[in-house]
Amino acid sequence: MKDCGCEKARRDLEEYLRNEVCHTEHSDITAHLETCVECRNEALVARTLTEVVARACRETAPEELRDQALTRLRAAHATHH
Repeated sequence: MKDCGCEKARRDLEEYLRNEVCHTEHSDITAHLETCVECRNEALVARTLTEVVARACRETAPEELRDQALTRLRAAHATHH
């Protein structure tokens, strides 16, 4: 396991957080995040944002908000066609 450096860690951060990098790359990025506060903070922001978006996607919008959104989408669609 070796520290891959900031450039690689940041370039592959999204794939790393989704466990889409090979084991060696995962270990190298993990090693880097253990020693680099800036990249670790960036990883924390990315992980938190991903969790918030995923949670929001599971929630159902209030009926009134959905109706307003559909009305606006239909109006915008009608004016562009």
